[in-house]
Amino acid sequence: MIWQIYLQGVLLSFGLIVAIGAQNAYVLKQGIENNHIFWVATVCFLCDFLLMSVGVLGIGTMVAQNAILQLILALLGTLYLAIFAYNSLRAIFQEQVMSTGYYEGRSSLRSVILATLAITLLNPHVYLDTIVIIGGVAGTLEDEHKIAFLLGSLTASSIWFYSLGYAATKLAPIFRKPLTWRILNLLIALMMLFIIYQLLRFSHEQIMMLLT
Repeated sequence: MIWQIYLQGVLLSFGLIVAIGAQNAYVLKQGIENNHIFWVATVCFLCDFLLMSVGVLGIGTMVAQNAILQLILALLGTLYLAIFAYNSLRAIFQEQVMSTGYYEGRSSLRSVILATLAITLLNPHVYLDTIVIIGGVAGTLEDEHKIAFLLGSLTASSIWFYSLGYAATKLAPIFRKPLTWRILNLLIALMMLFIIYQLLRFSHEQIMMLLT
């Protein structure tokens, strides 16, 4: 059961993190330029560590004490993930590539760290993904399972950012191909649909419990 919860955290976190966006494009470009990539990946991971921990152990604890709030968050999470899955499926039929041409190279460690913090923390979606979605899903779990869920989520975050940065030179040509993103978006959609199924099962159980 613990490994299943851990895997759920891995899948949900991967599904939310592995999406085309400014942060991933920035990490990729710094990796291609070999520009302080360790610190870029570390800052991204530490931001996730802080926000996911707040979501899972902070808001998640509060949610666990309120059955109605659990149901509301589960339904909101289901709706959000359904939209996420829909967009991923729709993206399969679009010519998507990851562009790295939006940023000028930075050689200063300080400026790279500040830029990484800005591109991460000034994005409102990061709070929705880490605190609301991951924290909301964690609120549907038993207390003893939350650490496993959090570790799974953090595992996905660390693997993604460090791999993306250090493998950027080889990954960049691949991720410029639309077929690569079609495959990736399909996998993301399947991950989201799996989590949606679990959330709907939980919502049904909560409704039955509230009605009895």
